[in-house]
Amino acid sequence: MKSDVEELMPRLLPLESCDTEEYNLNEPPRNPQEYLRQVQREASLCPDVVVAQIDPKKLKKKQSVNVSITGCLAAPQGFSPSLKWQQQQVSKFSEVRQSVNKHRQHWESQFLDDNVVMPKTEDEDGWKRFCLGENVCLDIQLKEEEKVNPGLDYVKTGFPPFLSIVGKLNQSTISAVLEYLINWFEERDFVPQLGRWFYALLACLEKPLLPEAHSLIRQLARRCSAVRANLESKDDDHLSALNLMICIVARYFEQNDLADKE
Repeated sequence: MKSDVEELMPRLLPLESCDTEEYNLNEPPRNPQEYLRQVQREASLCPDVVVAQIDPKKLKKKQSVNVSITGCLAAPQGFSPSLKWQQQQVSKFSEVRQSVNKHRQHWESQFLDDNVVMPKTEDEDGWKRFCLGENVCLDIQLKEEEKVNPGLDYVKTGFPPFLSIVGKLNQSTISAVLEYLINWFEERDFVPQLGRWFYALLACLEKPLLPEAHSLIRQLARRCSAVRANLESKDDDHLSALNLMICIVARYFEQNDLADKE
């Protein structure tokens, strides 16, 4: 009797029926006909349905991207922004992204000043110093007069994310620098240099997001919410920047479960 598969699907290589005793299945086939008969014979012995026994522990070890689905910490009373404010920020951010994309080709062709030496993509420590400056990375305590007038020594204070700089970064480097800065932020407090660079890198991040970038921006929003939850006053200088990062990730990049609710 023909199987259900044979009734629904015609054979591409029909063979004349043959007694299997004419050849030995345990020996190598001597011609194409015997090879095809062996294939048919082996196929007839296979079950119609096979269930794989998968060990989840082995798959977990080989997983390259981990996307957390945990949300942000709720803001203390009075610390979260209004929905109107969030909508305004998303609109401004969208305009910035359009402007960056429009002028990217121009800035890619511009030469950097001699004092601007961009690190290689894989140089994590180099990028941290480049973006945040030696004063922050090395935890150098500034004198009062230096805080008031820090000067323009970008090696010490960190290079701002000028368009002439971020315009030269490809998507791989943008994701790498974003990861380096988030890793630094996970173990330290928020500083103004972080806010400037996070905003600029997010403005250059192309949609749709790759899984790695998706995980990174969610990590950023959660860290901002954790820092915000520990602020002592609504007048803290960092509150607006932290709210902005959460807003961009949640509202613009559509991570709605992370959004601040009114």
